[in-house]
Amino acid sequence: MHFPLPPNPHAIAVLLLTILALVLLSREKIALETSSLFLLVSLSVGFELFPFADQEGTQVHAVDFFSGFGHEALVAVCALMVAGQGVMRTNALEPAGRILARLWKRSPSLSLLLTLCFGAAISAFINNVPVVVLLMPVLISVSCKTGTSAASVLMPMGFSTLLGGTATTIGTSTNLLIVSVASDMGLKRMNMFDFILPAALAASVGLLYLWLVAPRLLPRRGIAIDNGSPRVFDAHLAVLEKSKIVHLPLAKAIELTGGSMRVLALERGHGNLIMPLPDVELRAGDHLVLKETPEKLKEFEQILEGTLYPVDSAERPIDNENPLQAPDQQIAELVILQSSPLHGQSLSESHFAEQYGLVTLAIHRTGRSPKRIYDRLEKLPLMVGDILLVQGPRRQIAKLKERAEMLVLDSTMDLPFSQKAPVAMFIMKGIILTAAFGLLPIAVSATLGALLMILTGCLNWRDASRALSVQVILIVVASLALGTAMLRTGAAEYLATLFLTLAGNASPALVLSGLMLLMALFTNIISNNATAVIGTPIAVSIAEQLQLPAEAFVLAVLFGANMSYATPMAYKTNLLIMNAGEYNFHDFLRVGVPLLLLMWALLSLVLPILYL
Repeated sequence: MHFPLPPNPHAIAVLLLTILALVLLSREKIALETSSLFLLVSLSVGFELFPFADQEGTQVHAVDFFSGFGHEALVAVCALMVAGQGVMRTNALEPAGRILARLWKRSPSLSLLLTLCFGAAISAFINNVPVVVLLMPVLISVSCKTGTSAASVLMPMGFSTLLGGTATTIGTSTNLLIVSVASDMGLKRMNMFDFILPAALAASVGLLYLWLVAPRLLPRRGIAIDNGSPRVFDAHLAVLEKSKIVHLPLAKAIELTGGSMRVLALERGHGNLIMPLPDVELRAGDHLVLKETPEKLKEFEQILEGTLYPVDSAERPIDNENPLQAPDQQIAELVILQSSPLHGQSLSESHFAEQYGLVTLAIHRTGRSPKRIYDRLEKLPLMVGDILLVQGPRRQIAKLKERAEMLVLDSTMDLPFSQKAPVAMFIMKGIILTAAFGLLPIAVSATLGALLMILTGCLNWRDASRALSVQVILIVVASLALGTAMLRTGAAEYLATLFLTLAGNASPALVLSGLMLLMALFTNIISNNATAVIGTPIAVSIAEQLQLPAEAFVLAVLFGANMSYATPMAYKTNLLIMNAGEYNFHDFLRVGVPLLLLMWALLSLVLPILYL
């Protein structure tokens, strides 16, 4: 086995930066925006300080790496995010949700199959986040009413939207990127339905797996929402001046609750934590850090004559003059979405209490711990998938549902239907049809659709700006920049040669299969967009060296980069269903790894037959 000679120094530097990128993008503690900007700056500064000319003698300049900000793939991705926000904001998919909810009462098993098929079909044309947001309350509601476990159906539903997203060029941002990068490299541009046949064949088998097998692999536990009682939350219980436990030892306070109260810590002054020893004397103003269900928290509040820590004021007790004691008070659970105004902000920064008229009692973050779990709730930066336990008047909860800025989880299936919903669906269909028939490029039709969403009142500019994710924009631009560097320096060609050397005398079908599996492994560890853009130049180089059609290997990258099933961090909808279904990391491995291997095996058989 003769390994290829090392490439030029610039290519080696790009390869080392690529390895560093794989590490940075897989670190949860480092923001993706920070990692992406670091890669972009490293490339631009590096090539300015150390000039390089490609094989054609063209100088590579720093500005070449910023071209991703004007790339048609990024324009299409952003425009589709805005259009998808219009669909979600108007609840345009709500009628379909009500139909599915009625069918569940007749035949839960058949209804699950129809739900999976609906999720897959609609996700081929609409970003799967609004689809998951629509179906989560439906499944939770029908699970409560039919006595089944929502935990056994939420993950299959989420994965079905991922399967459907691979069917068209606009199904995911990953697809758009791969198609655009391949076109930039000289390949014939793929049309919307060019690879729907292998995608549909694989998705059909995948849906059968999600319908018949996956629910049996998931634990048959009832999640908190199933039985109508909210889950366990971390919360603060403030000790008031009039409380009976002032000047009493902590052990006596626990005794008053029948020994059922478990104190995790005692906060005496902002950020001043002391050990919750049994003989510690309690003082007015102390905060007991508890982890309990809302019912227990309210019970402790009454017994100890304290108050659950309110977000808007740490000194004001909840009394008869406080509206929180009004008879129409309701406790609700709010899921933080990518487009939520709270995403990335703390409750104090967003003025949540003043803006929504609700008090946050606690936060639930399944499988992940905040950096300082005992920090005051209003100072904790919120992440996608976090669930807030809030309390306030019923009318305020209803208004929150109407605004559709956060997902309200309950068992009532009470989704508002906007009068603008038919307009939003008409615009979305127009985007799809004009692109499908080649009347307009997807970047143009999606941008036109986004403008129409705003002009018709389906969205305002505030909603549109929330739909745009800085994280997505930076990771797309950084990935495009890294792909450009790999291509111009010859690093992609070197990796392709190395890959073929390691493959030995393997058949083209096995090489294609190995490439797809490698992309599938990467996409579950790092960003799927980064995997796609890095893998596409390598796929084209492999095809050129084998003198085979490049389309097959590009599709191997596309399908592999979309196999985001094995880990909760692989895709943002995985985090949403992880919290709602109270899944852990092993649940994703138990269901996602077999699905990944099944899709890989099927596509390894289908792609060579159709394209080689």
